[in-house]
Formats: sequence, structure tokens, C-alpha cells
Amino acid sequence: MGDVLQGIHATWEFESDSVLIRFERGIRTPKLFQALGERRIPHEALSSVTLTPGRRGTVVLHAVPRAGADPLTEAAAGQLKASGDPYRLVLPAERETLAEYYADELRAALARVRRTGTGSLRDEREPSERYLVTAPEPPLQFKAYDAKASFDGDRVSFRWFWTGASSAKWKAGDQNLPVGELQGVEWRSPELFDGYLRLLRRDGPGPAQGQHAQADHDPAAVVFGLGYGPVHESLPFAAAVLEAVQAAATGRAAVPVHAVVPARRDPADVAERIRHLGELHSAGLVTDDEFSAKKAELLAEL
Repeated sequence: MGDVLQGIHATWEFESDSVLIRFERGIRTPKLFQALGERRIPHEALSSVTLTPGRRGTVVLHAVPRAGADPLTEAAAGQLKASGDPYRLVLPAERETLAEYYADELRAALARVRRTGTGSLRDEREPSERYLVTAPEPPLQFKAYDAKASFDGDRVSFRWFWTGASSAKWKAGDQNLPVGELQGVEWRSPELFDGYLRLLRRDGPGPAQGQHAQADHDPAAVVFGLGYGPVHESLPFAAAVLEAVQAAATGRAAVPVHAVVPARRDPADVAERIRHLGELHSAGLVTDDEFSAKKAELLAEL
């Protein structure tokens, strides 16, 4: 057992080759943290460590993951709020000296990891060639607005709901896709107005091509909708699928695993979604603050 540093919502245990993060349970702890439970982060999965002032008399110890090292952060693709970042440990400001000590110790550990047999240093910006942090284990499932999504480790299933699925999805039927037929996922946070989880097929459009149908008409995607598919369920799900896709790709030549950020919207599509949002607002289903915030989010995508 290594040294332990207890912060708000989590405890970090510093071991010889990794950091074991144990998340607390409680009504104030972000639900994503509670769903993750604990995570072991190998030193080789990190690129740097920072200690910065936080809000309301706190400091923040941040272990920054390397690109490609953690399927969870790869799936999130920068969409997590700071308060929902599992690599941030928030501590009372009076513990800053102690936090700085552990930050220095962790930096020294990372420096040792980077040293190769020849004594040279690996570039800390170098992406990892494989996932080094374990994703949540299947079976996993969550309810989206238009379907129940399930993953057993080998296959991803979408079972459409009568009340939410589009006619295009009903025509295509329930989906049951083996991970061997996938090349990655596209996750758009449920905290945005039109969040979704899309499975990227190996025989479908590439992530950079942007030729997918809208998520609410794409049988390879489930849409979250307002109040559906919360981050703490859909993001670990997406991470587990990514990890399984990479494992299935082992041994195949030049098969990349993709987690992509959704492309900018077509202006006409944004206008239509703002109109629909206005209808929800007029019907009293969206508050004034929610309407303003979500309208700003949509306009920011132009």
C-alpha cells in the first residue's frame, strides 16, 4: 500500500508504478465518479502533472493522461466539464504544500518511466499505441431516449422504444452489432441539447468523412434527449466498447480505433433544432435558463 492523499470526492493512493483512484459515494459526488468506483492509472498512461488554484479556497491536483491511453477520455473527446474530470483531485487550500509534495513525487515517477534503456527521454506528448487504463467491465447498459443500449463484451445491442425511435430505426429493426464489425464510437455528451452515441462501422463512412445520417435517423446511433442517457451511464459504456474494439483489432493490419468529436452542424439543421427547442420552451417543457443555455450551445456549433 502506498501513500494516500484524500481530497474532495476521491482518494489517490500512490503506488510504485501507478496511482489508484478511489471515488467516494454520496449525493454530492458526481455520478460518473460513483459509477467508476475506482481506477488504476499506470504512470506510463500519464503525460504530466499540474497543481493549480481551484475555486472557493481549493487547489486542484491534475494528472494529465496521454492521448490514446484511456478509452474513457478518448470517448469523451474533451467534452467533460472540469468538475467531471476523473483525473482532477480537488483539495482544501491548506493542503497545498502536501499536494505539491505528491505532485513532485509523481513528476519524478513519470520522468523515470520516460527513460529508456539508452538513457534518452520519451516525448511526453507521444500518444499511446494502446489503451493502458482499463475501461469499466461489461455487461453494461443504459436507457437512451429512443432505445435501450446493451453491451456484453462481444456485441452492442440497440432495442428501439415505441415512444422515441424514428420510423427509419423501426424499419431497420433492433440492432445487434459484434465489436469485430466496428472501428470506434462517436459520443456526444448528454449534457448538450442533442447528445447521442454512434457506433462507427468498419464498412461505413470514416470518422473524418462526416457522411453519417442524423443520429435520430441512424440505426447505428441512439439519441439521449433531454433527461436521458446521463454521462455516468453512456460514457463508461462508450469506453468499454472502444476497449473491446481495440482488442478485436489486435492482429489486424492498420486497423485504427476511433473516438471522434462530432463535426460542426449544418446551419439549416441548427435552425431547425432551435425552432424545436423554442416549441419545447413555449410548451413549458424547458425553462428560460435552459432555453438560453441550449440555444447558445447550438449557435456555438456554427
